[in-house]
Amino acid sequence: MRRPPVIISGGGTGGHLYPALVVGRKLLELAPEIALTYVGTRREVEGRIMADHGVRFIPMRIEGLKGRGLKSLRGLVVLPLAFVHSLWILARTRPALVVGVGGYSSGPIVLLASWFRVPTVILEQNARPGFTNRLLARSVRKAVVAFPSALPAFRGKGVALGNPVREAFYGLPAKKRGPSLDVLVFGGSQGSHFLNTRIVEALPRFSAAKDRLRLTHQTGVDDLAEVAAAYRAGGFDRAEVAAYLPDMPAYFGRADLVVCRAGATTLAELIAARKAALLVPFAGAADDHQTANASELAAAGGAVVLAEAEASAEALAARILRFLDHPEELDDLERNVAALQVEDPAGRIAALCLSLMTHAPKESFA
Repeated sequence: MRRPPVIISGGGTGGHLYPALVVGRKLLELAPEIALTYVGTRREVEGRIMADHGVRFIPMRIEGLKGRGLKSLRGLVVLPLAFVHSLWILARTRPALVVGVGGYSSGPIVLLASWFRVPTVILEQNARPGFTNRLLARSVRKAVVAFPSALPAFRGKGVALGNPVREAFYGLPAKKRGPSLDVLVFGGSQGSHFLNTRIVEALPRFSAAKDRLRLTHQTGVDDLAEVAAAYRAGGFDRAEVAAYLPDMPAYFGRADLVVCRAGATTLAELIAARKAALLVPFAGAADDHQTANASELAAAGGAVVLAEAEASAEALAARILRFLDHPEELDDLERNVAALQVEDPAGRIAALCLSLMTHAPKESFA
């Protein structure tokens, strides 16, 4: 008997890839008989992540169209090729379900699948839906959102089930406060030059509290040498500086405070881990969606937010040092962000996907 094929498509950043992998793993757990294929971009980091997880992955030549200036023209040129490649993938795979997890690479294959009446689901991790998912809203069967505020964009097809993250984040025990403050600084898988620069500028302001602060800083590859040198020059011997932190749940576990951007997956990890955060949304994010994401946590009292224009070295240092002297404020943030947790988002999303496969019309592409 032929194994029911399922395609999960999307990518471009770790914020799309990791939810895809989590949902795929849960689908296989609930229905081991399915044959799972991931479709994404040709970006090197994407291929490496998928290879590390040992999954079947088909890279597609496709580029973004929105907010890229003249580079958008190149995206328009290769778009027809992406549709042809997507059609080839569908004809060869004959899927019983196609899931789009966001990012421009999910557009052509999800749209074509819907035309062939294949059940389609999209995941929208952001509070402000992205360009691709807004275009797909009319065609797909269901849209899963992380924040209820995104539901109106999907015309009654939306369901708020949360944003799936790795199980390890949910199992972290509450951090016991000690005499020092453990601060984790990171700007996503690629690092954030803005955060790197501001924290380096803030280091002299931490000198008096050096023995009470333990800083862990993920820089990304480009800024590693400069940031590491600044920590050494400032005498921060206990600091850990690395281009990439492979076991992020472990670093979340030991942190009292996370200083980071406001990407959707980062916020989902903060919610799952029940961690206090100082958020600095990326001002250049498409449609300013990171500000919208951060506002969801701020409105719940689950994070402190500083816009880039306000996030000077002085302001960041002042916020961090205040938490050092007022740990009860960290407790309040943790309690409030925990209230945003959604029970088993990956399991509920996988169950929705399987129900659509069960009720697929006979005219589906097969």
